[in-house]
Amino acid sequence: MKVRRALFLLLSHGIVAVLGFAAGIYALPILIAPPAPSGAEVSAVAEVASYSGQFRRDLKDSDALHWGEGEVFVGPESVSFMGKLSPGPDYQLYLSPEFVETEAAFNQLKPAMVRVGSVKTFENFLVELPAGIDPSGYTSVIVWCETFGEFITAAQYRM
Repeated sequence: MKVRRALFLLLSHGIVAVLGFAAGIYALPILIAPPAPSGAEVSAVAEVASYSGQFRRDLKDSDALHWGEGEVFVGPESVSFMGKLSPGPDYQLYLSPEFVETEAAFNQLKPAMVRVGSVKTFENFLVELPAGIDPSGYTSVIVWCETFGEFITAAQYRM
């Protein structure tokens, strides 16, 4: 009987530890995220943007934990977004020469993409374009979780 109880306790505590670790991975980015830019800040950048596109939840590799929804604006100096992203760690913003909506397509095309910078907020964001990057040479903007190799969302801003 004591062995059975010990196994039950070991199993139940192990399950709780795994669930706590998973909850921590999900919650930590939310807890350490800087304040999101205001709608007014994003709108000011959007007014000078050359292009715009939509992040949608219904992309092939977007799911309940990996999604984005809202409007993205691509200008000569920055990329801004008004909407929401699912929370997660190490989100990176890429410009791509082609629209992709799957992890496999992202990985295949990644050498032709340019990493713009980190996305640290999950409601609205502003990311400055590095010097020398011309967004007119690309067609799409992609949010990718670098740590876990997960596709989050994408938007085509130019044909």
